[in-house]
Amino acid sequence: MALYVEALMSHSNENPMDSTGLSNRVPNKGMAQFQEMMRQQLESSMHTELEKLLNTVTGAEKEVSKADFEGFKNLFHRFLQVKGPSVEWVKIKRPPEDSIQPYDKIAARGLPDNVADSLNKLVVVKLNGGLGTSMGCKGPKSLISVRNENTFLDLTVQQIEHLNKTYNTDVPLVLMNSFNTDEDTKKILQKYTHHRVKIHTFNQSRYPRINKESLLPVATSLTMNGQNAEGWYPPGHGDIYASFYNSGLLNQLIAQGKEYIFVSNIDNLGATVDLNILHHLVSQPNGKRCEFVMEVTDKTRADVKGGTLIQYEGKLRLLEIAQVPKAHVDEFKSVSKFKIFNTNNLWISLAAIKRLQEQKAMDMEIIVNPKTLDGGQNVIQLETAVGAAIKCFDNALGINVPRSRFLPVKTTSDLLLVMSNLYSLEAGCLTMSPKREFPTTPHVKLGSSFTKVQEYLTRFESIPDMLELDHLTVSGDVTFGKNVSLKGTVIIIANHGDRIDIPAGSMLENKIVSGNLRILDH
Repeated sequence: MALYVEALMSHSNENPMDSTGLSNRVPNKGMAQFQEMMRQQLESSMHTELEKLLNTVTGAEKEVSKADFEGFKNLFHRFLQVKGPSVEWVKIKRPPEDSIQPYDKIAARGLPDNVADSLNKLVVVKLNGGLGTSMGCKGPKSLISVRNENTFLDLTVQQIEHLNKTYNTDVPLVLMNSFNTDEDTKKILQKYTHHRVKIHTFNQSRYPRINKESLLPVATSLTMNGQNAEGWYPPGHGDIYASFYNSGLLNQLIAQGKEYIFVSNIDNLGATVDLNILHHLVSQPNGKRCEFVMEVTDKTRADVKGGTLIQYEGKLRLLEIAQVPKAHVDEFKSVSKFKIFNTNNLWISLAAIKRLQEQKAMDMEIIVNPKTLDGGQNVIQLETAVGAAIKCFDNALGINVPRSRFLPVKTTSDLLLVMSNLYSLEAGCLTMSPKREFPTTPHVKLGSSFTKVQEYLTRFESIPDMLELDHLTVSGDVTFGKNVSLKGTVIIIANHGDRIDIPAGSMLENKIVSGNLRILDH
């Protein structure tokens, strides 16, 4: 992480502690005191600005923002203290054998007769703070249709309702919204009133973006009007612990006898309630209760940047690529050394979250996320990741799950896969079609003409048959007619200014199509 405080003091972008920096200009003895004085000054200035922002509103909004700002002050204080990378590479060890269990070993124990007892201790939490902007959609990403007119949220509700009906249980759904998604999500929730699932929501915090130069907020008031709207951000999903606790919902659920939350990204269609993992958690003897399970899965070349589990200073810990010193990034990406990555499907003890929040013992590495606003202003966002708290919990465990539990929809290329006949849909769950001979997912790469959902939909009269597809690359102005079949490796490239129409009924097997082909014979 850049040494922002020292950089400010040296009026330079270089690391001031190197041979050309401040260490040659200020006596070493007074260096630490000088830096501490600067830190205190920056912190004091930040507190003054936050107070000014609080005075721009009144009533309930002021109280909510006050609570948000307490969390932000803590994050900002820690940010100013940080000196270089948060891990020392030489201290990184592979996790002990028993700290990452294979899923098959967990499942081999079988399920008890009273599955309902376990389910009644569970709460499903979906991270619902993101917008659909990267896929060209307005509003919450969870409201994008992904299969048979069903949205991410529809599928989630169907899954939990199916569990509640099948086992006669009361598993509630909790959505962690952000200020970006809350209003639209609440409007849509009315349509689930008669479904057999109780739905709760709470909002993650709203933090001020910081001017990269002055390290002060860019917003001038707490309102979300005009330019001010750009001055705020939701601080990553690591904020779940404080926001959940502050909302009062965590205590409410504990009072109802709930013990664990299953947390996942709402756009991961593979993140369904797994009864084997749940049984493993609730059947542990009290003294050895596992407070945190992270589902991991084997890395492929597509996942080299994903966070991985390591042993560090005697604790299981999540290592993200942002924490890795530049000299070791290739080593981090190596599939041979770091074989697994975090799916962000997490099972966490409610009582443990309450304890750690009340003890102020939740410790997550700070992610410094640089952004450029529309007007060209450079800002930073201080964020945390939910999985980074694994080191704070007792008896934490990784479970190496099948790849099918990681099916994120981040792009229209992912959307094409889940809309196709590769998957069948039942009770809100997508499963790989038994008709596909290989359990692996094909590699699909759609070009920029397909980025936005609306445009993508106009380019397919119907979704092609992809049961025997291994690899698909499409680039340029390409459209697909009805009942097209794709097999093996198919590459279609329309050159600039050209257009390729794949006619209805075409079967492309191990084909490369390029150039100005308006019609392709089949």
